[in-house]
Amino acid sequence: MVELDQACFGGLWTLEGYQRELDSPNTEFLGLFATTAPSGLLGMGCFWAILEEAHITILAIAPPYQGRGLGSTLLYALLKAACNRGLERATLEVRVSNSQAICLYEKFGFKTAGLRRGYYQDTGEDAALLWLGDLQTPQFQESLSQWHQQITHRLSLSGWQLNI
Repeated sequence: MVELDQACFGGLWTLEGYQRELDSPNTEFLGLFATTAPSGLLGMGCFWAILEEAHITILAIAPPYQGRGLGSTLLYALLKAACNRGLERATLEVRVSNSQAICLYEKFGFKTAGLRRGYYQDTGEDAALLWLGDLQTPQFQESLSQWHQQITHRLSLSGWQLNI
């Protein structure tokens, strides 16, 4: 996890930080694994369950595996887990320069709710605050079902399968 963190974020969290997340009952931490990857870990995602909100803190795919639909797979799994916990909305911060991630989030219905100026300490870059509501509605449940079908199909084209 720390190696993937370093590759994707330049060292956002320490080993101790990840251990705290894994131990917390308020944290949902998911991993994507494959025996073909050197470490086995292709990606990871995390959210904090805060009252009725899933605050997504980590979404990372190993650089050699980016662009293959795994980010969509992981985001889908996080949103499904949030629904299973009865959470009503999801939020996150993302670098305003990370257009690839913003495009992914918008594909899943996230909207810009605001801007956190100077949020990233390493560069002083702003963060877009994204929000997705109504996770418990029938319409969102239908969206989850459609995403599941799309993701399962895309993964099958690469010889992978979704097990959640």
